[in-house]
Amino acid sequence: MFKNLLSTFSGAVVMFAVVAVPANAQDEIEAKVQACGACHGQNGQPLDPKSMPIIWGQQQSYLVKQLHDFRAGDRASPIMAAMAKNIQQDDLRKVAAYFAGKPWPATPAAADAAPAAPPEEKIAVCRACHQKNFEGGAPAPRLAGLSYEYLLKAMNGFADDERTNNLDMPKLMKALTPADREAIAHYLSAL
Repeated sequence: MFKNLLSTFSGAVVMFAVVAVPANAQDEIEAKVQACGACHGQNGQPLDPKSMPIIWGQQQSYLVKQLHDFRAGDRASPIMAAMAKNIQQDDLRKVAAYFAGKPWPATPAAADAAPAAPPEEKIAVCRACHQKNFEGGAPAPRLAGLSYEYLLKAMNGFADDERTNNLDMPKLMKALTPADREAIAHYLSAL
């Protein structure tokens, strides 16, 4: 009987330890991402959506790559480089998973009617990676619902060789006229 009781007690301790570890690990990650809310918002809405992207509900693989690129200096941003360097290499995926697991925030309805879709031949190439509804997929980010200003800045950054952490995007953005990029940014921001 003592052996059975000891076995049951040992099993319960092991089971408690297995269940308790993820909760503590989750608490650690939540503590590490608190600083992110200062710019990207505590509720998923960035404080300045014109210059900061929504990261809640964004594709995990994309977030991992961006954090890595900020750490390595492959994507320029003094603020994000400093923030990413404070995240341990082993935690990059955990931080990305944390934000990817959050719901994409509801965006306020636009006062104007949604802009017309750009010509299909101009936007079809975007769907190849960013998926049918522009909600992203490994490794491409979600574009639907990001602000017009953020989208246009990113597209122009690729077209002007200011943003170089993606081998395909500069070529694709240079193939579009500035008016095409503006139309696509308007369309995607309204989705």
